[in-house]
Amino acid sequence: MAKIITLLTDFGLKDGYPGIMKGVIWTIAPDAHIADLTHSISPQNILEGALALARAAPYFPPETVHIGVVDPGVGTERRPIAAQLGDAFFVGPDNGLFSLLLEDAEQKGATIKVVHLDHPGFWRPTVSSVFHGRDIFAPVGAWLASKIRLEELGTPITDPVRLQIPRPEPIPGGWRGAILHMDHFGNLSTNIPQSLLPAQARDLRIRLGEVEIRGLKRAFGEGKPGELVALVDSAGQLSICVVNGSAAERLNSKIGDVIEIRAQRPKK
Repeated sequence: MAKIITLLTDFGLKDGYPGIMKGVIWTIAPDAHIADLTHSISPQNILEGALALARAAPYFPPETVHIGVVDPGVGTERRPIAAQLGDAFFVGPDNGLFSLLLEDAEQKGATIKVVHLDHPGFWRPTVSSVFHGRDIFAPVGAWLASKIRLEELGTPITDPVRLQIPRPEPIPGGWRGAILHMDHFGNLSTNIPQSLLPAQARDLRIRLGEVEIRGLKRAFGEGKPGELVALVDSAGQLSICVVNGSAAERLNSKIGDVIEIRAQRPKK
């Protein structure tokens, strides 16, 4: 059975860099199926890449090889790495891009193996100091898909870099969180999971800046066009949205903005 390889980068599509990586992969693993997760991660935005990869990877078959390249430290002392996390493989820079996936594997007690890619026999013969996606990560991913064992690709390590991702904090009567991601539609995804929300959606009060939202919608269609609503997004996180519009533009929001949730007090 041909292996699946996914690509996630901040390269965009204009300059052909993702296509070049595919050419390298198919030269080594001509039967590989390649899926583009996205090449529209904001330039150098490691957290955005980590969130996108963590949301997408669980929906792929076992033994999929995920190559992620959001790499502002390319050509420096930062390590190239590969990892087995659960039943999937990951290849990319050691800069925190795989932090959420590593944390998930730890919580599940799944297999965790990480290697420093220090065996250049699995790289392209000439390595550019500014395009490790082509010269290291693409060939290593292709070799993994060709049944080369992870341990053959490099030296085991136990200290991969981890992002410091904001966590919800308890406050009187609720939780304080932050906006972590803005999607293509301008929806604002937070770090507050559904598990921290009140059992009764109507009891929820949400404050973002000077704006307060009461209650929780189950779907966009429950609101009126232009209405500012809160709902649980497809990743299970509290999100702030404008029906048929952009909450990011409406609220002039940015990553890291504080959001607070509380349960409404029952009327006497």
